[in-house]
Amino acid sequence: MNSEPQPSETTNGQGLQLIREWVTVLVVALVIAITVRSLILQQFYISGPSMETTMFQDNRVLVNKLSYRLHDIHRGDVVVFDRVTVDGEVVQHDDLIKRVIGLSGETISIKDCQVFIDGKLLPEPYLNDYDLAQSSLDDRCRVPLMEEILIPENHLFVMGDNRPQSFDSRMFGSIAQNLVVGRAFVTIWPLAAARFL
Repeated sequence: MNSEPQPSETTNGQGLQLIREWVTVLVVALVIAITVRSLILQQFYISGPSMETTMFQDNRVLVNKLSYRLHDIHRGDVVVFDRVTVDGEVVQHDDLIKRVIGLSGETISIKDCQVFIDGKLLPEPYLNDYDLAQSSLDDRCRVPLMEEILIPENHLFVMGDNRPQSFDSRMFGSIAQNLVVGRAFVTIWPLAAARFL
């Protein structure tokens, strides 16, 4: 009596094994992708002009969500944060991207569009020349004068690089550090604009 499997049985067994292997690979890849997105890296889409000319509308950036678990937030970092607003009973969450200008415990003021931290002028090489060349201070930075304020503990003062068109801490105040999603560190799209921030 021949106990060897028939060719059709062997083919069916191999086909089922191949399907199981592919399903396993896909499940593992999906778990890794979800873990990376929720804990380490996430892509964000730039939807406004507030960070021009550092990045532009329709750019895509990668945000390192693990970064600030390893070190403190630094002045000059470009961060994505969750801005929570309440309109009556509706709570709205918006992801905004801005540059960290002032840190917890510092004082910040603006005089003739220039930012002062603890009374010292802050160099800002990321501001664009076109805005800086405007003769009208309102056209140059939108908020040419802001009295000195103290940034509360565990808060940040954030501003867009495109000062005339940025809605930022000058309008809505400092943000709690725990609202920071992570640090934007590279522009990935379009490919021609790819660069580290």
